[in-house]
Amino acid sequence: MKHYFNLLTVAACLFIGQATASAQEEASETTTTQTTAPAPPRWASEKGYWVVESNIHIPKQYTIRFYNNDQVMVYKEEMKGVKLKIDRRKTKMHLKQVLETAILAWNRQHEVKENEGWVATRLSPN
Repeated sequence: MKHYFNLLTVAACLFIGQATASAQEEASETTTTQTTAPAPPRWASEKGYWVVESNIHIPKQYTIRFYNNDQVMVYKEEMKGVKLKIDRRKTKMHLKQVLETAILAWNRQHEVKENEGWVATRLSPN
């Protein structure tokens, strides 16, 4: 009787283990086929990126550098006396527009532009 009980316990464990493994395989197959990369945000440009530098001790002074996808700086602007709200979507969209303008200018002349006022005019209230 003991051997029959042990054999039944082992068979039950094997059956449960096999059922669990097949359920995990099915779950992983469905998640891999349905997983897609999230769409990039609207403010992210395909042509390049920007970096905003600031100092915690000087809150109204920023240096914004714009780069193309080859990591070449195409434009640089320093802003003083303005509080830049980087987290706002509107600000990011303006920076995207300046980036694309700077990349077009770079493609024409291959010169790094500095302090042309492109960011200041985009962010100024109308």
